[in-house]
Amino acid sequence: MDKTSHRLCVAPMMDWTDRHCRYFHRQINAEAFLYTEMVTTGAAIHGDRDRLLGFNQAECPVALQLGGSDPDALAKAAVLGAERGYDEINLNVGCPSDRVQKGRFGACLMKEPALVAECLSAMRSAVTVPVTVKTRIGVDDLDSEAFLVEFVEQVAESGVTTFIIHARKAWLSGLSPKQNREIPPLYYDRVHRLVERFEHLHFVLNGGVVEVEQAKSELDSVHGVMLGRAAYQNPWILAELGQALGQAVAYSRSQVVEAMAEYAEAHLQGGGRLQQIARHMLGLFHGQPGARGWRQKLSQNMHKDDAAPELLLKAIPR
Repeated sequence: MDKTSHRLCVAPMMDWTDRHCRYFHRQINAEAFLYTEMVTTGAAIHGDRDRLLGFNQAECPVALQLGGSDPDALAKAAVLGAERGYDEINLNVGCPSDRVQKGRFGACLMKEPALVAECLSAMRSAVTVPVTVKTRIGVDDLDSEAFLVEFVEQVAESGVTTFIIHARKAWLSGLSPKQNREIPPLYYDRVHRLVERFEHLHFVLNGGVVEVEQAKSELDSVHGVMLGRAAYQNPWILAELGQALGQAVAYSRSQVVEAMAEYAEAHLQGGGRLQQIARHMLGLFHGQPGARGWRQKLSQNMHKDDAAPELLLKAIPR
């Protein structure tokens, strides 16, 4: 896989990175690699596929993130994603939530690297699009650098070459998913050393990357950076960082709002609601004059039955 394709990524975030959020982010940056919310294999295979797997081709490049631990089921779900047109299929080996643990997937799979490799091998055999993995640097007391190196070695035997690594470990009990994103310390240096050790692999750094200069600095040591909450709460960072990386980006926030108003018009004509789109746009003017008024106008009106795309245009700070 091209080492430049993941220079800037937006993390998969449950309840946040749905198709409307991804379309919005795509209007800001034309090249950042986007990721879906995690979809379990059971949901992908047996659920409402149009709702769970559907997306707008304008979102590309976009990856489908899957959650599961059964190689056959993951292979089937990967095929469904590839058939839909996703550019990549990603396996979640990083989520620490209780619900995910009960399903025997997410971060708890770090304790079973051979199974992770088996799952990824099955997925790679089933599809021609790239398969990647998103993981942590450790889990519970399995948090030494030696463990991480051995984990990567074993998982890489699957043939997967791109590892997205959240540079903090996960605690499977005692911490909420939110706390697991904040309390365990970050160890960027461990990811840097993986890059040096495994020259044939690609490593994307995730966790705590919130500033443009910080991201640029990390890109001297890793192949890519993945932004999570920073990209959601201050989405214009995708334009600022993208511009610094030579990517095609929007020239103004107003341009993005106009594009989203057109998108919202089509969504409403199809029976959707403005709130489903506008809720992702609250941070667009973060740090700018008029940002508070923008947020207030959307928050107070986007949920109304008669909320129309014009609301977005009228709320633009003048």
